Amino acid sequence: MKLPALNIPQTAIIKGDSLSKSIAAASIVAKENRDKLMRDVLDVRYPGYGFAGHKGYGSKLHIEAIERLGPCPVHRKSFAPIRDMVKAESV
Repeated sequence: MKLPALNIPQTAIIKGDSLSKSIAAASIVAKENRDKLMRDVLDVRYPGYGFAGHKGYGSKLHIEAIERLGPCPVHRKSFAPIRDMVKAESV
């Protein structure tokens, strides 16, 4: 995956986290930060979706919450259940 907004040489490394310690470390740091955001911010801001528990993964409980409450502003419109709901509402 290239980042066109960065005007520097780039090399995609497939399975980079298993080949590079720095990529693996960055992956862990990113996941920990994402989990903290889900727990400390999004779960508080959008109660009922269970962000602290599923941390953004499309678990059964997460899908049920979206079906019950509808999508919230942080849900990705490209996520199939959200995309399908948005399409159904616009018909």
